[in-house]
Amino acid sequence: MPTIPWVTPHQAAPDTTAFVMASRLEVKSLRHVPRFFWNSYAAWRQVRSAPGALGASLEAQLFKGVFYTLSAWEDRNALYAYARTEPHKTVMTSLRPLMRASVFTFWEVPAGELPIAWADAKRRITEEASAAR
Repeated sequence: MPTIPWVTPHQAAPDTTAFVMASRLEVKSLRHVPRFFWNSYAAWRQVRSAPGALGASLEAQLFKGVFYTLSAWEDRNALYAYARTEPHKTVMTSLRPLMRASVFTFWEVPAGELPIAWADAKRRITEEASAAR
């Protein structure tokens, strides 16, 4: 299960708060994994230079067709600006028909607590999924 380790595109000031987003994305069929993985890599390259990006990681469970994302941002607006910018915008819309239900969760942490641990992110994703049911 390949994991792209946490990268820090921009350093956060230690006395600030980071806006964190974690997601679980699953394709409908394993035949969609290569396309999803390739497109997620394009979005990954984008996040490395996105304004306001404080950190990000990606975990791909290729044989399950499950992908986890984890990112931290200066604020909610920085995350939403990234999501509306190419190539992420087109990636999201073009892959939507291939996807099962996805789970997104958001929270804030002191910037000094970055990077976020995957165990914490996955716990929050599971809690969000349970609350949505």
